[in-house]
Formats: sequence, structure tokens, C-alpha cells
Amino acid sequence: IDNLDRCLPQNAIQTLEAIRLFLFLPKTAFVIAADEDMIRTSVSEYFKGTSARHHIDYLDKLIQVPIRVPRTGLLEIRSYLFLLHAVNAGIEEDLIEDLRLALEKSLQESWHEDPMKKEDALKVLKCEGNIELAIAFDQVDRIAPIFATSPIIHGNPRIVKRLLNIVKMRSNIAKRRKISLDENVITKLVIFERCAGEEAANALYSMIDTNKNFKKIISELESKKLDELPDSVPSVWRKDDTTSDFILKWLELEPKLSDKDLRAAVYLSRETMPAGHYVLGLSPKAREALNILVATKRKSSQAASRALKDISNEEFIPVMEGIIEHLRNITEWSSQPDGFAGAILIADNNIDAAKILKRFIAGINEQPHWMNMLIKDKTWNK
Repeated sequence: IDNLDRCLPQNAIQTLEAIRLFLFLPKTAFVIAADEDMIRTSVSEYFKGTSARHHIDYLDKLIQVPIRVPRTGLLEIRSYLFLLHAVNAGIEEDLIEDLRLALEKSLQESWHEDPMKKEDALKVLKCEGNIELAIAFDQVDRIAPIFATSPIIHGNPRIVKRLLNIVKMRSNIAKRRKISLDENVITKLVIFERCAGEEAANALYSMIDTNKNFKKIISELESKKLDELPDSVPSVWRKDDTTSDFILKWLELEPKLSDKDLRAAVYLSRETMPAGHYVLGLSPKAREALNILVATKRKSSQAASRALKDISNEEFIPVMEGIIEHLRNITEWSSQPDGFAGAILIADNNIDAAKILKRFIAGINEQPHWMNMLIKDKTWNK
């Protein structure tokens, strides 16, 4: 019986009670795979008012032979990563099976033998000349300890596979968008997102996106081995010892980031950004277009027209939000401010972006004459 811990408390306990009725029959046995803590929680929900001792006794009386699955260790995670990379590299199934058997034998003998070397793994796969796979295997030795010891990942194979899937997805998007970005950089950032948490990742991407002291801070952190994070880093990176300790280990991973332009990586990481942070996560071309449109004085601007061609359909809305964020700082509307013409141009090209501008204009108490003249004939303003 599997997935019992995913049932509602009432269904889980009723299933266990039904099992109890059959336990007195000869030659009858049940194998139950479940999270013990979840079942104890179900017991407390179903039998309300009972003590913690009763919750423990309930399972102890029902389960005769408890078998606890040991936590995945460093060597198991390392072997699993070797296999995942081999699968992603499109290696033949027979060779992958040979590698699985070799890794399995290595794990069985790990108590008295050194683990399989990555060179030997490549030899089993007959891929000694595959540079890309060799680089991936090199990276395994660096990231496996983090996957195995992180209190967020806990060596969970499902999480490990999910992280590698995210890396592959972003790498494929980068290739389709003709963004030059090393897959090792994507991997390092994905690990940060998962282990440091959303707030810390947002702080990192905000620094990259706004170019606010990022290279200076990261260069300082990567240039020397630190025992603790300095005050110059975002405060959320130092909110607890677990986060700080992880970031210190993460900084030692290759590749180094201080000499890289990571704005494209932020663009690929948009699904991790909280709703409302529209300007964060723009592609490099869209960000350049935003900078031009914010400074645009006239609708006839040639630079603005060229900038519009660099904005993809899905980026019109975040670019409009960026311009509106700029216009919100305007307090005197007697003359047309820089950027308003850029907003008009965006609205003329995208109806959803036009709705955002229309709402903003409606919020201006006294609309000046020049504004009314600009928008009176616009179909999106009807």
C-alpha cells in the first residue's frame, strides 16, 4: 500500500483500521510505504484529544516490522547525478545500464574501496572524448556535497532531478533566444534559488538587474575564504546561520560570477520572481529598449522606433510597467515629461500594455492639455 500519507486523515486511518481486520488471517501480510510523521498527524486528527503517547502506541501496535529508508548519502547522490547527466547527453541505453551496474558495485564496496572516478565512468560510457559530458561530471563532484547536506534538499532524488530539469529548461530557452550563457552558471544560480530561498534569490537578482554593487560585492566574496558574510551583502543573506553557511559554501562553487554579465540569467529566472517585480527579469535587449523609451521625448524618435523592434510580445507589459514606474515620480505635469512618448508608442503596439497606461492616466487628477491632445484619437483610449 503506497501513498497512504497523501490521503486525508480520515481516509488514512480508516484504511489502517480495515487492514487491522485482516491481520488475524493466516499467511496475510501488508507492506505499507508512508511518511511516519504524516501518519502520526493523521492519528492525532482522527482521534482528537488523545496524547502524543497514544499516537506512538497506535502505530507501534499496528506495524510489526518497521523498516526506515536511510537518507541518501553523498556517494548515492554523486552516482545519481552521473546517471542523470548520461541520460541528458543522449548516451545509448545499454551503456547507461553498464554505468548503473558499475556504480552500484562501487557503492556496495564503498566501505573499503574508493568511489568510482569520473574518468572510469566516462570509460564505461565509451565517452572519453566527450568534453561536454566530462565537464558535467567535473561539476558533479562540486555540487553533490551541497545536494547531500543541504537542509533544504536533504539528498532527495526527486528534488535533485527537478533542479537539473530546471537547468536544462533554462539552457534550452537560452539557446532558442540566442543568449550566450554557460550551463554551469545556470546550475549555480538554480542551486542558490533552491537552497537560499526566495528572498535571498530576489536580493541577488535585484543586485544583478540594477547593477547595484553586484560585481564589487561578489568579487570581494569570491577573492578570499570567509568564515562569515560581511555587512556589505543583503541583510536577508545573513538572516540565519543556515542561509549564511550555505552561501559561504555556494561561493566556492565554480564558475566564479564576478567577471560575468548575469542579466541574461536573471531574464531566464523570471518564474522565480514574485508577482509585481515587473522590471526585474527583462532580457538584455528589452532592458536597453526600456532605458531608451524612458528617455524618449517625441513619438517620432528613430531610436525609440528601433528599440520597439527589440521587445518581444511577452515583454511589452513589463517594459510598460517600467516606464509607468518612472512616470510615477513626476509631480509637475504642466509639460510633457521624458518617457511619456515612449509609453504611447508601447500602447500603440500592444493592447494589454495600453490598458496599463490608460489606468495610469485615469489616476492623474488634472490631465493637462498636451496629454489630452496626444491620446484623444487613440483607439485604446476610447
